[in-house]
Amino acid sequence: MKNSLTILTVPAFADNYLWIIHNGKNAVVVDPGDATPILHALDQHQLTLSAILLTHHHADHIGGVPALLKSNQGMQAIQIYGPANDGISCITKPVGNNDRIALTDLGLHLTVIEVPGHTAGHIAYFAPDQHWLFSGDTLFAGGCGRLFEGTPAQMLNSLDKLSQLPNDTVVYCAHEYTLSNLRFALAVEPDNLALSQRMLSEQTKRDQGIPTVPTTIGLEKATNPFLRSRETSVINGLLKQEKIVKTNDEVANFGALREWKNHFA
Repeated sequence: MKNSLTILTVPAFADNYLWIIHNGKNAVVVDPGDATPILHALDQHQLTLSAILLTHHHADHIGGVPALLKSNQGMQAIQIYGPANDGISCITKPVGNNDRIALTDLGLHLTVIEVPGHTAGHIAYFAPDQHWLFSGDTLFAGGCGRLFEGTPAQMLNSLDKLSQLPNDTVVYCAHEYTLSNLRFALAVEPDNLALSQRMLSEQTKRDQGIPTVPTTIGLEKATNPFLRSRETSVINGLLKQEKIVKTNDEVANFGALREWKNHFA
């Protein structure tokens, strides 16, 4: 089954990516904030939607669910998986940390990882057979989500969980924020050669209209300051900007890093 599944990239809004996992017949969609491009892709590839995976409650991730359900009237029921504690009323299968999901129509198995920080109940989905991660707005290419509901300690812990996944894990995040994230990363770690090389590569992709995602856990560990907040080079970057006073408080350092990014131009 590992080689029989394909992931379609579906752009939406200004910078969202919606994901369709399919086997040529049945499909599951991740975070369908807009139904229109999803319905077009399903029709184009002649796919039947059998499940929806939601990571958190923000409208650009769940807004298309009602229209998808309406379009499926009279056909098979669509199961909606999502976080048990993030206030999403349309969920039919609430899930939490370490829950296992078996999508039998696709032969796909997923493990749920609770990753609060961006929202209080945010979750991610990991496919252990394929080494795929659907991270929503927790882990981005080169960055992480804003702390709208959670704390620096929560987000640091959530990113620690994700960084422990295999380095070849392919990360399907939900936004095209990569270039702005990497500009910030270079301000933090200007001497990171891997980061400089990545910036050139990702800029070339965007110049050609190519998405910069998915990424990988290994690449993020080498270049994403939010996965590197304990590194001396990142701490030195914070010190140079007078963002921190103590160097041995990892939560405070992470919070300072996230706050710096919030106001980075």
